[in-house]
Amino acid sequence: MPCTTILAGKKATADGSTLIARNEDFSTAFNPKRFVVVAPDTQPKNYQSVTSKCKVDLPANPLRYTALPQANIKTMGIWAEGGINAANVCMSATETSTTNPRVLGIDPMVKAGIGEEDFVTIILPYIHSAREGVQLLGSMLEKYGTYESNGVAFSDKDEVWYMETIGGHHWAAKRVPDDCYVAAPNWFSITDFDFNRDDTLASADLEELIEQYHLNTDGGNTYNFRHIFGSHNDSDYGYNIPRQWYIQRLFNPSDLQSPDNPDLPFAKKPEHLLTIEDFKYALSSRYQHTPYDPYGRGSEGEKHAFRPIGFQRNQEVHVLQVRNDVPADFAAVCWLAYGPNAFNGLAPFYTNVMDTPAPYRDSKEKDFDINNMYWLTHAIATIVDEHPKRYSANIEALKQNTLATGRHILLETDQQAAKLSGKTLQDKLQAANDQTAKAAHDLAMKCLGDIVKVGALKIKLNY
Repeated sequence: MPCTTILAGKKATADGSTLIARNEDFSTAFNPKRFVVVAPDTQPKNYQSVTSKCKVDLPANPLRYTALPQANIKTMGIWAEGGINAANVCMSATETSTTNPRVLGIDPMVKAGIGEEDFVTIILPYIHSAREGVQLLGSMLEKYGTYESNGVAFSDKDEVWYMETIGGHHWAAKRVPDDCYVAAPNWFSITDFDFNRDDTLASADLEELIEQYHLNTDGGNTYNFRHIFGSHNDSDYGYNIPRQWYIQRLFNPSDLQSPDNPDLPFAKKPEHLLTIEDFKYALSSRYQHTPYDPYGRGSEGEKHAFRPIGFQRNQEVHVLQVRNDVPADFAAVCWLAYGPNAFNGLAPFYTNVMDTPAPYRDSKEKDFDINNMYWLTHAIATIVDEHPKRYSANIEALKQNTLATGRHILLETDQQAAKLSGKTLQDKLQAANDQTAKAAHDLAMKCLGDIVKVGALKIKLNY
C-alpha cells in the first residue's frame, strides 16, 4: 500500500494557513509525474476511467485547476493525485486504505466503479468549498461505487476535511479541528464519530448499516470508525501504525506512545505551531533518532522493522496551502518535490497561473533527462543511498536552500502581486514560478555535482 497523508487546520499552523499534504508512493521505483494546469476547455467532457472503464457524467462549467498526472496517461489513466482549483479549494487523493471482511461482506467493492485514477479529475473542477467536495464525491460514490478503500483530503481557507470510503458505496468524513493535525497512513484513520455534529458527514444510511449488521464492536452509542470499518491485520503493525506514531512523536514529543499502539488518535493538537518545514521533514522521514532508522545504528532487525515514510517508492510530495494573510488571488500555493523525499528539496508554486515550469511539467515516462526534476532527484538518490552519512551535508544543504530560496521568492512576489490584478497578476505569478523552478533545479544540480566531487575521492578503483 502506498502514500502518507498529513493535514492541519488554520489554528495549528504558524501562519494561519490550512495545509493538506501527501506523499504519492507507487508499487515500483519509477512512475514519472507531471505538474500541469488544466484549463476549462481541456477538462474532459465525457470521462471514462482506464482502470475500471467506468463512464462518469461530468457537470458543465469546470473551474481551472492544477494537477499532478502520470507522464503516460494513455495507457494508465490520468491519476491527477492533488491540486488546487480557481476557487482556492484543494484536494489530495488518495490515501490507499484498508477495511475488514465484515464490511466487504455487506457492501462489496464495485469492479466497474471509480477510484484513485479518477477522483481529482471528476471532483476538483466542480467544487467551491472543502465541504462541497466531500458531498460531491460522496454522491458519486453512492452512484458509481468504488473498487478500493481510500482516504481523500479537501481544504479551503477555513476548513480541512478527511473523507474515507467504506465498502463499495459508503463513506464518512470528518472536519479536522482548526487547532489540530491529522497523520494518516494506509489504514482507516477516523476514530470517534458523532452523526449529529456539524463537523461530520456520511452516507445517509451509514448509521443504520452499523446497527443493522451489528458492526459496533465497542458497544454503546459511541462510534470508533477505525474499529468498525478498519482492518486489524498483523501487517498494520509494521506498515501503518509506526508511521502515524512517528509523525505524532515529531509534533507531540512529550506524549510518549509505542510504535505498535493501534489506538493512536485521529487528530491531535500539536505542541508547537506547524510549518511547511515540519511537513517536509515528517514526509521525508525514516524514523530518525530511533533504532528503526534504516541508516541508523539499530540492529538489522530494528532497521527493517517498519516501513519508512520517506523511501525509494515516493514519486512526489505535495503540500497544498491556502494562506489567510494575503489576498485570495495569490493565496493558494502548491509546494512540490519529486522522487524519494529523503533526497529532494520542496519548492513553492502559485496556482493562479495558466502554465507550469518545464522542469516540473515535462517529465517523460521512460527517457532519463537531467533537466527534469523527477529524474534529477532519482540520480541524486541513487548515489546518496550507498553512503548516506558521507553525503548528508550535501542533502541537508539542498533541502534548506530550496525551501529558503522558494520562501524568498514568495515574499518578494507577494509584495509586488498586491498591486496587480487579472492577467498581469497571473503573468507575475507565473514568472515567479519559473524563477522558483530554475532555482530549485540549479540547487539540485549543485547538489549532484558536489556529491560527485566528494564521492570521486572514495572510488575503490584506485591505486
